[in-house]
Amino acid sequence: MNNSDQQKKALLEKAKVIAIVGLSDNPDRPSYRIGRYLQQQGYKVIPVNPGLSEVLGEKCYPDLQSIPCEVDVVDVFRRSDAVYDIVKAAQEKNIPAVWTQIGVHCNEASQELAREHNITIIEDCCIMREHQRLMR
Repeated sequence: MNNSDQQKKALLEKAKVIAIVGLSDNPDRPSYRIGRYLQQQGYKVIPVNPGLSEVLGEKCYPDLQSIPCEVDVVDVFRRSDAVYDIVKAAQEKNIPAVWTQIGVHCNEASQELAREHNITIIEDCCIMREHQRLMR
């Protein structure tokens, strides 16, 4: 998939609601720091973690299907082997983009599913770093 700067910038400019799968309530975890940063930049962050009820002052949902509003981007803090199910859930919920953090990769099946349903995939890339770099 193409991780072009133009594609990333357009996605960051258009997005308003970002669901973070694997968001932790531990301030020392990267997912927490990145979620807080995204909130500070004006995005609505929706935590997705079945083990928590609230993170960053927002209600936490057990999965993407449980989120009652539209989502623009799913940011993934899970192992690579969980990505296919997340892309499938995004497809079922009509979420147009899935962004995986550094070290999280999409297998061929995930990429094919995304292509078939016009889901933008940005993989192995920190959404916070890219926001800092592209949105000055």
